[in-house]
Amino acid sequence: MNIPLIIIFLLTLFYFTFLMKIYAGLGKLKFSENIFPYNFNYVSVIIPFRNEEKNIELNIKSIQKQRFDENKFEVIYVNDNSDDNSVSILKEKIKNKNIRILNISNSGALTGHKKRAINYGINNSRGDIIVTTDADCTYTPEWLTTLVSCFEKDTGFVSGPVEFISGSGFWNKIQRLEFAGLIITGAGLIGANKPVICNAANLAFRKDAFLKVNGYKDNLNISSGDDEFLMQKIHKLTGYKIKFCASKRAKVYTNAADSLTEFYNQRKRWASKGIFYFDKLLVVKLVLIYLFYLCLFVQPVLGFFNPVFFVTFAVSFLIKFITEYLIIRKGNKLLYDYKFTGDFFIAEILHVPYILLAGFAGLFGNYNWKNRKVKR
Repeated sequence: MNIPLIIIFLLTLFYFTFLMKIYAGLGKLKFSENIFPYNFNYVSVIIPFRNEEKNIELNIKSIQKQRFDENKFEVIYVNDNSDDNSVSILKEKIKNKNIRILNISNSGALTGHKKRAINYGINNSRGDIIVTTDADCTYTPEWLTTLVSCFEKDTGFVSGPVEFISGSGFWNKIQRLEFAGLIITGAGLIGANKPVICNAANLAFRKDAFLKVNGYKDNLNISSGDDEFLMQKIHKLTGYKIKFCASKRAKVYTNAADSLTEFYNQRKRWASKGIFYFDKLLVVKLVLIYLFYLCLFVQPVLGFFNPVFFVTFAVSFLIKFITEYLIIRKGNKLLYDYKFTGDFFIAEILHVPYILLAGFAGLFGNYNWKNRKVKR
């Protein structure tokens, strides 16, 4: 009995099954716009920010172009101890009466900065629907209306699509494709009723659902995860449903990383929360996915000692390549309209070392974010 071959077979089968759930989940996503389908009173948009002087002017201009009844929503910017010109720029550009700035004091905490800022905003908000986004984002004029229209009486949490702004060069194209893959994966898993990942740049949830699961209280010791921990808890601990807003009008736009260092710190931050997920069976599944990628890396090495491993590598990689291509193609039609075929193969090659490095880096050590050293 060849134990390594059995392990490779089982990990490949598991990963293929996981991908097929995503593919099937994408097929279940249907956007149906409900114009204020239940009697909510108010929407509060919470935007935490720190050192966003390069982005915040575009953000506030985009927010002020929302086609939403100004008497039905408020926007709360929460300043997380910025030491640049973000606040002065924001004050100068605010024109609407329903927009205000709050300043959160430095608590001295080493973790959970963004969660504390969002929580402060929620505690000072009027809305029974909370929308969270980031200060480096821009929006379609229909963004808020479209996102909120997804709520029905049994909806507790809505995740929306996010897109990297188009730029020139191969590095930008690869980041756009990889990031779109993450959003599509999250959408498919929500469609399969297995919510795992979402993006904090485009979220909405009921305030009462947030309070029912005690918000961020049980994970303030983890800097990342203001999005996914909350979604998973609402899914597990309440009777509310999780939805994905499968509409291009609900898209939020943000910039890709400018440098490899920024990209590394961003992905390290995203990967750092996985082992702390609320559902421990989900953590086991993520470990198995990581082991599948590790096997993809190891098999060509083993092939120099036993050529059969070159064959198993080819089969494993081909299964990954074809299935992920089908998922990206399906999700792309739904949300993006990218012309990605030429870049997809290169992205697939880079995907293996990227997943291994990001996953390992997320387990160990701290990272830098917004000119601040952050403890994981």
